[in-house]
Amino acid sequence: MTRTVLKQSVCLAAFAVILSGCSAIDRVKSIGEAPDLAPIANPVAQPGYQPVTMPTEQGPQGPHMANSLWTPGARSFFHDPRASHVGDILTIDITIADAAKLSDTTTRSRTNSDDANLTNFFGLESELQKALPNASDPASLVKMGSDTSNVGAGSVNRSENVNLTLAGLVTQVLPNGNLVVNGHQQVRVNYELRDLQISGIVRPEDITSDNIVNLSQIAEARVSYGGKGQITDMQQPRYGSQLFDVLMPF
Repeated sequence: MTRTVLKQSVCLAAFAVILSGCSAIDRVKSIGEAPDLAPIANPVAQPGYQPVTMPTEQGPQGPHMANSLWTPGARSFFHDPRASHVGDILTIDITIADAAKLSDTTTRSRTNSDDANLTNFFGLESELQKALPNASDPASLVKMGSDTSNVGAGSVNRSENVNLTLAGLVTQVLPNGNLVVNGHQQVRVNYELRDLQISGIVRPEDITSDNIVNLSQIAEARVSYGGKGQITDMQQPRYGSQLFDVLMPF
């Protein structure tokens, strides 16, 4: 092994260690232990949290008038038990039943043919053999042909079915009254952890009298459903295989 090849091997090994070292150490430490649950925390205080800024229209507001039970800007006369303030809790019903099927076939074909002759050119056609090979025939100087054929086919068949329910927290009230909600739920069964997160913007009018809102009524919805554990680990390729897939050009 030459010195250059040795240096390349060392660099490649160091690169692989850098990519997977931290994660591998964490996984070695967790051998024989169940996945840890995340502590209950304020979503607004989490790293990377950003307040939502959306184009809104400020509704009419005003102070409570004396001798009046009606407050300018209020949505109803009686108290509404549904979530409407920061810190309120509401139930989010996540029902996803999507199916998409697409099929496309394209066929393209073309045939070209070109013939050229010079049998009569002011009597000079006989002089062609002096400039061209002896086997040249003025009646068939050029004869070309080409065939092109392309056939392509594509198919997409996708189906998703998810049914979940979790409680969300109102983290922000926009100027027009819409609510920014954030929900996080973790479930651990034996050594497998399931993690569900959802966030989005909800109209108070879309919240039912039972304080429930459907996923289809959440704008800018972001749903994450995954997990980690022994079963998830077995479904993932090894670090070496992943690194090989990234580096191998073929």
